[in-house]
Amino acid sequence: MGLRANYQYLSDKDLMELKKFDNEDDIFEAVEDWNEEAEILLDIDKNWDLLHYMMTGITASEPVEDDPLSEAVVGVTSIEKIEDFIAYIEKDRVSDILKALEDFDMESALESFSLEEGKEAELYPDIWDYDDEEDEIKEDLLDCFERMKDFYKEVLEADGNVLVTIY
Repeated sequence: MGLRANYQYLSDKDLMELKKFDNEDDIFEAVEDWNEEAEILLDIDKNWDLLHYMMTGITASEPVEDDPLSEAVVGVTSIEKIEDFIAYIEKDRVSDILKALEDFDMESALESFSLEEGKEAELYPDIWDYDDEEDEIKEDLLDCFERMKDFYKEVLEADGNVLVTIY
């Protein structure tokens, strides 16, 4: 199945609740409930590491602090006491992230990217030997990027926070 990334609107009330959890089971139960109820949701499947790399030049396993493009993919504050990856972005950071996404030229970045580069950087998922699918991979990545911009715009308009899950 693999590691999939999901992003969803998180209300102030739910964010406060998330910050208070001290039990991994409670966190996952709440996250599943919020996911089912989410009106603003983005699933970029397994493209999170490649998307992070395209925008920052490094893998998502090395998030860049105070970089809105990195934060768009991996969040700002991660929940440290759990095995899987859950992070959040508070509403005061959403506009900076959206502006950075809007200013980023993904089409140019994709033009200069090759599957060999992804293989050398050991990006997730391991799709780098599918040379015949390079155009489809780039199209899918561009689609994820555009949907991510739309997602952050919706969250900003709703004055919300963001929950990031990768598992």
